[in-house]
Amino acid sequence: MRERASGEATGGSRSEAVGRINGVTVRRAWVPLEVSWRDPGRVLRRRSVLVLGLSALAVVAAACAPNATQSTLEPAGPNAEKAYNLFVPVFWVAAAIFFLVEGALVVFLVRYRHRKSRSGIPPQTHGNTRLEVAWTILPALILAGIAVPTIATIWDLSSEPEGDVLEVNVLGHQWWWEFEYPEQGIITANELHIPTGRPVFLTLCAAGFGYEGQPAPSACQLGPPEGPPAAAVGASVIHSFWVPELAGTTDVIPNQTNTMTLEADEPGTYEGQCKEFCGLSHAYMRFTVVAHAPEEFDQWVRDQQADAVTPAAGSPGTEGVRIFAQRCTACHTIDGLQDPNGEPIVGSNAAPNLTHLMSRSCFRGCTFPLTRQNLERWLRDPQAMEAGSFMVLEPQLTEQEIDALVEFLLTLR
Repeated sequence: MRERASGEATGGSRSEAVGRINGVTVRRAWVPLEVSWRDPGRVLRRRSVLVLGLSALAVVAAACAPNATQSTLEPAGPNAEKAYNLFVPVFWVAAAIFFLVEGALVVFLVRYRHRKSRSGIPPQTHGNTRLEVAWTILPALILAGIAVPTIATIWDLSSEPEGDVLEVNVLGHQWWWEFEYPEQGIITANELHIPTGRPVFLTLCAAGFGYEGQPAPSACQLGPPEGPPAAAVGASVIHSFWVPELAGTTDVIPNQTNTMTLEADEPGTYEGQCKEFCGLSHAYMRFTVVAHAPEEFDQWVRDQQADAVTPAAGSPGTEGVRIFAQRCTACHTIDGLQDPNGEPIVGSNAAPNLTHLMSRSCFRGCTFPLTRQNLERWLRDPQAMEAGSFMVLEPQLTEQEIDALVEFLLTLR
């Protein structure tokens, strides 16, 4: 066997005679074996580097998004600026601690790693009073230093603004946002319109059916005897109101009233969404905040306060009014709409108020542009455009009814 091992190690070959058969010498041949020696540690290191590299690439790729409009790092209002000014120093403190701790960890891993020349483990040390006191006091001091500006910012952001303040009630439905301006007498959906340079104080309420199948009252919908019955479709569940460029996040909780303040410095459109899972179509529960110059906002208010114009007899929208009165008023309402006899058509605010529908740019949680084609698709099959949609049309509208209803809806500006 030693000869075999020697032959294999040197790559040579040899043979030996084992006997004769019919006068012929028979030899046993030793064939060298080629053994591939691979360092398991080297293979592991290569794989680790590959995995870490791919992970880092995935993280970087995940951070890349075209037209990323929801960024807390680009504040566009004083409240968002306050949160950003707190985030920056806390981030750098956390980053410094991370690199110090992880750097020390890497140094110790490399310097004190196992080597073949070592025959035993290093000397073990148990307990170091000075070190233990230091790493207890130092983190406490760091956290205390961070707590001071954090608490001050929290109190500042949660305080109610003073002066010329615009008040808006925000109702979170499944799966859309309703905005009510109580002083102006305006109710709209999916788009929150505000003036620049003026604080907007939001009262946040969850709308929908609560326990025992009854609409859940709230500060936004008081219910009897203080007000009319709360109108709702869907369940009253937790939502979370978030428009990162203007303010932080505030939860919308059933049977609880939360408030927040936002303000925009410049005119523009700022995108927001619900950040709390609230059902099948949670991902599509979005909204936009449209900031106007003060004089443009005043004009928007005047336009929204006007009643809808009922189409004249014989006009293309006349048939749509009849269909709306028969099929849609259980959930929707249009202020000022009248039947052919001049009587008001009474609807419900359980679903979006459609009085000035076409003044908006989007619908269905602000995920579809408000166009004729999308309205036709929606009326043809709401469940195909929104998972779990509560808009059930039984019987379904005919193509002629859809055309007439869309023709009428397009007049609501």
